[in-house]
Amino acid sequence: MPPYLLFAVGSLAGPRFPTDRLIRLYTALALLLVTLLTVTDLELYSAWGFRLDATPLQYLASPTEMAASAGSAPLLLLVVAFLGLLLLGWGLYQKIVGRFSDLPPTFGRGRAALVGLLEMLLLVVPLRGGVQQIPVNQSDVYFSSQPYANHAAINVPWNVANSLFLQNGGPNPYHFMADSMAKRTVRQLYTAAASAPDTATTRLIRQPRPNVLFIILESFTAKLVGSVGGETGVTPNLDSLARTGVLFTNFYASGDRSQKGLVSLLSGYPNQPTTSIIKYPRKTEHLPHLCQSLKAVGYSSHYYYGGELAFANMKSYLITAGYEKFTERTDFTPAQQNSKWGAHDHILFDRILKELPSQRQPFFVTAFTLSSHEPFDIPIPAKFPGTDEAAHFRNSVYYTDWALGRFLHEARTQPWWDNTLIVLVADHGHPLPNNDSNENPSKFHIPLIVAGGALRPEARGRVVTTYGAQTDLAATLLAQLQLPAQDYVWSHNLLQPVTKPFAFYCFNNGFGMVTPTGAVTFDNVARTMMWKAPDQVPNTQLVQGQAYEQASYADFLRK
Repeated sequence: MPPYLLFAVGSLAGPRFPTDRLIRLYTALALLLVTLLTVTDLELYSAWGFRLDATPLQYLASPTEMAASAGSAPLLLLVVAFLGLLLLGWGLYQKIVGRFSDLPPTFGRGRAALVGLLEMLLLVVPLRGGVQQIPVNQSDVYFSSQPYANHAAINVPWNVANSLFLQNGGPNPYHFMADSMAKRTVRQLYTAAASAPDTATTRLIRQPRPNVLFIILESFTAKLVGSVGGETGVTPNLDSLARTGVLFTNFYASGDRSQKGLVSLLSGYPNQPTTSIIKYPRKTEHLPHLCQSLKAVGYSSHYYYGGELAFANMKSYLITAGYEKFTERTDFTPAQQNSKWGAHDHILFDRILKELPSQRQPFFVTAFTLSSHEPFDIPIPAKFPGTDEAAHFRNSVYYTDWALGRFLHEARTQPWWDNTLIVLVADHGHPLPNNDSNENPSKFHIPLIVAGGALRPEARGRVVTTYGAQTDLAATLLAQLQLPAQDYVWSHNLLQPVTKPFAFYCFNNGFGMVTPTGAVTFDNVARTMMWKAPDQVPNTQLVQGQAYEQASYADFLRK
């Protein structure tokens, strides 16, 4: 951008404006910076294990310690590499670009300035990495199950600039009490109830190694699911499944975005109020993951999504998680990509039905729907009248439920059904259809249903009223599979109640804390409680929410 801007300004200013000298100066400074970052990364990667980002800026206030840390570095080799790359870069610039010549006499200043501005506009395409729907991010170059190979594919100057843009260093902005008190308060929240049932009475499945089909439903708010108190008739197939499966009626999304729900569901990790850990591949590499836990005991894996996995940097997170196969938008024919986001849900489910028979068992297959996302386009006639956004949303949820019903009807005839546990859960809720405020608990209330042929007969029709959030699903599932869940420190088994059952969620920029007593929400900017309902909710519930936010964000900063 700067060279074209200088060219446009210089064209208007005339021959006295030092266009050539300024562009050469800019190029020299940019070359110096890029070379410095490249050489620094060559040394730091071996020590840190991740590509250079904004982390070194944290140590600028301690130059002595920085110098001491660099004491073992091969300085002579690095200096030679720095000078060599610098000379090579400048030589290439001189050979390819050279000097700017004066404008031809017939090419006026205004015309030249207009050309410069038009060229700046054209740069929007390479700036976003192409004309695809999602701008370029780390997911576009993550391709391997080996972290080193993925790290090698990252552009270092881009990574540094992106890290600065997403800067999250510094002190914890959510500090309400002493860290020791925050940790102690959170620890008390996870204390098992004295009357908790034994493991034998909480077993839902017939044997410990069933297939797991994990279906994430886009924007499925509880307000449209009759079995959890929402409108009737919008999700008849999901409600039918709830009557023959295990239904969790007080389950809440941990955040309000798909990428946030993904991390909470698959890693049992809390959300952050103004960012998401999924944007930081270096941090997500330290998260536990259901796919990894199941892979360790012999499960095969596949992730299905009808859209682009690069969206919100999801692909880098999922590759790190260890999924063996991916199916995404590019794997569907253009005719099948009949939604703005990609392939509609019934096409996605048809693809899963076709491929599951050849999936090695036991399998952990994850499917993420998309048709109930804005703009709510559906390929079937509308079920409910109306032209407003709420009507479109209601019809899109009905369509996904219809597609799910088709899938389940056929799945029950498949050989793998009797040994398969199906988990159905939303990625997040939605303000519609009631236009809930950003912090309203009803916006975060979502369905969770566990069903499938692997369920024990006595578990069918069970209703679990324990309060919990998406972060708790990982420990709940692993307990059924008789696998350890100690790495999922922010997750607890919903079938083994705690003394203070709760659901914690984040919104921008605040949090909510829901318990059997009621709900309280807090505004981090104004540093004040927004509301509590009913009024009998104790003040200690707000303190518990503050402690959870403080402790979880401190953990995020340490990753």
